[in-house]
Amino acid sequence: MAATATGNVPAGGPRRSIAAQDRLFGFLISAPGLAALLLVILFPIFFTIFTSFHDYTLIHPNFETFTGIEKYSEALGEGYLRTSIWVTVKFVIASVVIEFMIGFTVALMLNTVQRFKTIYYFILLMPLLINPVVVGLTWRMLLHTELGIVNYVIGVIGIPAVNWLGDPEIAFWTVVLVDIWHQVSFMAILLLAGLAALPREPYEAARMDGASMLRCFVHITLPLMRPVITVALLLRMIFAIKTFDIVFIMTKGGPGTATDLLSYYIYRAAFFGLDVSKASAMSVLLLLAVLALTVYLYRYMKSMA
Repeated sequence: MAATATGNVPAGGPRRSIAAQDRLFGFLISAPGLAALLLVILFPIFFTIFTSFHDYTLIHPNFETFTGIEKYSEALGEGYLRTSIWVTVKFVIASVVIEFMIGFTVALMLNTVQRFKTIYYFILLMPLLINPVVVGLTWRMLLHTELGIVNYVIGVIGIPAVNWLGDPEIAFWTVVLVDIWHQVSFMAILLLAGLAALPREPYEAARMDGASMLRCFVHITLPLMRPVITVALLLRMIFAIKTFDIVFIMTKGGPGTATDLLSYYIYRAAFFGLDVSKASAMSVLLLLAVLALTVYLYRYMKSMA
């Protein structure tokens, strides 16, 4: 009878019930986070895409007129947009390449340091911990033509004052250098983490064969670091494309269009040109460019796994 009674119980019934309760509990725990994700990230994205297909301005804020891809065509046909894209490309290439060179050098040095590592890490992290708005305000005061300490210091050694933020050529490179000062720590930390995770055996074998440090670097370090280098470069490229705070605080895109990055150009189109639909269309195009880089990053990381 006991065997018969036991046989009437569905196989795995209690286990199924526990698994269902676990799934329900997991869903309830994650529900607030998912709701916040939908509200903070997905809703603005879908609203931006929806706005880009309508004639929505701050003067006539309504969605009555459906324009299709007209705003996209209008945005892509603007000469100022092409100029802004070119400035953004120059900014991304200059800042990311220089940050990589400095960051890799710093990472290699810190990877061999044994004493006072905590102090070096603290110094390395300091710029990265500062808010970009604070960085922009600080450097704008330091680089002031008449009152800035930078011009005062170079004046002491006989160099004439430089219009760091008023000259078109100098202003662009000033913004690049400030961005490097702020973000080079991020590059160095990523590369340092990659160097710390490298296996020691290939280096020991190379030393036994009499290989120099340069040959070890070229034939061991660089090949092994290739995935980390690719990820670091792509992440910094994505972040550099979206740079806004420093430009907004320091130059407002000027003088002229010298520092008019794409993110700031979109801001001006929405709040100065009052054409939210066109700004939304440009935002979608920028999002697609960043997504393309992200997909490439994911596929590359998957292929290296």
